[in-house]
Amino acid sequence: MRRMILVMLSTGALLHAGITDFKTIKEANKAYEAKEYGKSAALLEDIKKSNATSELHYNLGNTYYKKGHYDKAIEEYKNAKGVDEASRQYNLGNSYFKNGDFDKAIESYKESLKYRDDPEAKNNLEVAKKEKRNKRNKNKRKKTTKRTKKIKIKTVKKIRVNNKTRIRKTRNKKIKIKIGNRTNKIKSKKTKSKKRKKIRRKKRVIRKNQMPKKRKTPKRKKVITNHLKPKNPRR
Repeated sequence: MRRMILVMLSTGALLHAGITDFKTIKEANKAYEAKEYGKSAALLEDIKKSNATSELHYNLGNTYYKKGHYDKAIEEYKNAKGVDEASRQYNLGNSYFKNGDFDKAIESYKESLKYRDDPEAKNNLEVAKKEKRNKRNKNKRKKTTKRTKKIKIKTVKKIRVNNKTRIRKTRNKKIKIKIGNRTNKIKSKKTKSKKRKKIRRKKRVIRKNQMPKKRKTPKRKKVITNHLKPKNPRR
């Protein structure tokens, strides 16, 4: 079974330290618990205008993460310095992972493990490394498939042109098509028979050159004689 990435966000009440407007905080907490993350984010953004603290940035990061806005969550987690550093780096790693940036996710998980020996952070670190390898392999496969497709298109075009304009040349020659590492030879049907005919002609020419030349004899003139029919005898 493939191990899933583990998420460690403040699923209960949001952090309260440093925030004065308790009514809006309660509403934001209720919205967060009811999975109304858009409403919770809007309430916290209103408080952020007057009193922007590290706890507020952290809470906004959690709401944006749950909402699926990972870029905004990363910005908020970066500004939330002073909160529990292990959990901040862990959540940063999760946001980078969801955003597809596996290199930064690995770095943030390592930073989280410096502050606290967490099995969930270790698990997520292993998963991020595996995903990075898979991404590399996929990119390599895509490059190889693109190259083979280009080679196929080029060779097919060449053969079609030869079939239209130079039919005799394609019959007598061997056409090589390279697809990846393989080379397929296409032989025309009449190549063998034509080669044999050429060899026979050459042999005949050699024999004629080796034979002694005959003397030319003058042609005899034909003598034309008029054969007269005998007349009937007289009675």
